[in-house]
Amino acid sequence: MRPSFQPHLANGVFEDPVLYVDFAFEKRALLFDVGNLRNLATRKLLRVSDVMISHAHMDHFADFDWLLRLMVGREKSLRVFGPTGLIQRIEHKLSAYSWNLVHNYSENLVVAVTEVISDSEAKRARFHCRDGFQQQCEGLIDLSSGVIIDEPAFRVRAAIFEHDIPCLGYCLEEKQHVNVWKNRLEALQLPVGPWLRDLKQAVFESKSDDTLIRVWWMDNKLVSERFLPLGMLKKEILRIVSGQKIGYLVDIAYNQPNRNKAIAVFHRCDLLFIECAFMQEHSDIAAGRNHLTAHQAGSIAKAARAKQVIPIHFSPRYSDRELALRAEVNAALM
Repeated sequence: MRPSFQPHLANGVFEDPVLYVDFAFEKRALLFDVGNLRNLATRKLLRVSDVMISHAHMDHFADFDWLLRLMVGREKSLRVFGPTGLIQRIEHKLSAYSWNLVHNYSENLVVAVTEVISDSEAKRARFHCRDGFQQQCEGLIDLSSGVIIDEPAFRVRAAIFEHDIPCLGYCLEEKQHVNVWKNRLEALQLPVGPWLRDLKQAVFESKSDDTLIRVWWMDNKLVSERFLPLGMLKKEILRIVSGQKIGYLVDIAYNQPNRNKAIAVFHRCDLLFIECAFMQEHSDIAAGRNHLTAHQAGSIAKAARAKQVIPIHFSPRYSDRELALRAEVNAALM
């Protein structure tokens, strides 16, 4: 069964943590942190619809300008999420450039910025390229259990962790996974095609079983079509199972509140990308810098019952000890 989300680390484990999540069945992607983005092709970055920023340290935020450079002059909306203070930081980045010619653009880039204040509240503002990226404040918005994106197919939750400053961890949750049995399509003499996207969307939106789905295809350059009930198609050609859950957690102090929250937020993640900055022998340095050791990261992942753990964000001091770091994580998972 092909997963809907296809996560990919843009950089090596000793470099800036950047997680790119491509959508298998849409021309769309999500981006977690925007440190060094230069290893991602332009065509991939132009698929990005939403950016989740953990915090504004340079290795997590520096290449927002590069993403902006690629998107200016295109008709596009970009949503950016992050901790308290993000709106002001984005405004400062935008105001660092001169926009005296953008009124001539026919295309308008809109940057919508949401900063998470608490598990239940956020603040939002928009910046329109055509207006020279002047801030349009939309005020406070309510969140439900930290949910910052809620669409028919998936949601994204944000949780605030302590890194001496607020730092957000994120959980991407597919609400349900819809798989098409191609052999059953063939048995019913139904074509593979764009109509399957509409079928899946109807499932995600919980439409009634008597909803008619347009099944269409091209035959000698002519469009042919049939209309079949959603309930029949669900029964005959679809397999609906629990969806993927992907966690992203970087740059947090190892203390009980952070640990408890991480275990709850990332419970039973299919994939957990988690920082492993230091070896346990250097736990005093990790504590001083509000980072996790590999052992601490592994113990959190084990308690959260994560199905697969992907260690990331290793300190460069261990550039010749990568296997030792990985071994420490694995030992904690046993």
